Amino acid sequence: MAGSEREDKVSLELTEEILQSMEVGMAFKDYSGRISSMDFHKASSYLVTASDDESIRLYDVASATCLKTINSKKYGVDLVCFTSHPTTVIYSSKNGWDESLRLLSLHDNKYLRYFKGHHDRVVSLSLCSRKECFISGSLDRSVLLWDQRVEKCQGLLRVQGRPATAYDDQGLVFAIAFGGYIRMFDARKYEKGPFEIFSVGGDISDANVVKFSNDGRLMLLTTKDGHIHVLDSFRGTLLSTYNVKPVSENSTLEASFSPEGMFVISGSGDGSVYAWSVRSGKEVASWMSAENEPPVIKWAPGNLMFVTGSSELSFWIPDLSKLGAYVGRK
Repeated sequence: MAGSEREDKVSLELTEEILQSMEVGMAFKDYSGRISSMDFHKASSYLVTASDDESIRLYDVASATCLKTINSKKYGVDLVCFTSHPTTVIYSSKNGWDESLRLLSLHDNKYLRYFKGHHDRVVSLSLCSRKECFISGSLDRSVLLWDQRVEKCQGLLRVQGRPATAYDDQGLVFAIAFGGYIRMFDARKYEKGPFEIFSVGGDISDANVVKFSNDGRLMLLTTKDGHIHVLDSFRGTLLSTYNVKPVSENSTLEASFSPEGMFVISGSGDGSVYAWSVRSGKEVASWMSAENEPPVIKWAPGNLMFVTGSSELSFWIPDLSKLGAYVGRK
């Protein structure tokens, strides 16, 4: 018994070989617009997507089924994030006239709260895993701090440029990136200003997304010019920069750490998907695409799977038949 358990454990470790074998195992092609955002729930097998077809869709990844589709015709939908509750989300609008954020129960399609404060498109949304807090960054050059239980924002930080925001996994620190720098804030004392400012080596093109690895030791920043910067989140050292095709003003270049932080996967301005080893800094895999816009991309928590969203939703899994060492394993 112990032997077979150990074998299972070995076969679940993500290696370059397994990453290279990954391909689309399943796709949902029933979207009539591009997928603009998606999020995995941390403690369940749920995935939520937002699309330009004005739909919010809830999936159960374990059974590969779409559980619910909710249309947001009046407001449109751009960014979407789970709260701690697996059927409650916060999302931003895409209609150009109402920039409120909305707390929506997918269970009964009810709005629980509106968060009014931004005056231009919201381009970044990050929820704190610990408390009921979240942050949003907008083209109105502000980052607002919110409590899910209150309609009014709890804090405001001014920025000089398009902001990318993220909480770390512990919810103790958040990062705001713009103009070639990442500013680190203590979530409890943010009004004192950043406690660290990290440079990304002179890349002053628009910040797109900033993310922490699960263990909080690494962070990545993507920019409009097609750069993905990986930094040590304690020292601020720039460890490597990966380069893909630049993205247009309206697109977002998204990248994601694998669960143990060993690899980074990313979209590209030409629609392709790339993977790099954090340790070596080298590209380890790439998948070409017929699309010409960057897909949204997220690694599934604790799984050998990542998901991309473009004009369809694709689940990428290893093809074990390509792996010599794994053939013949039951």
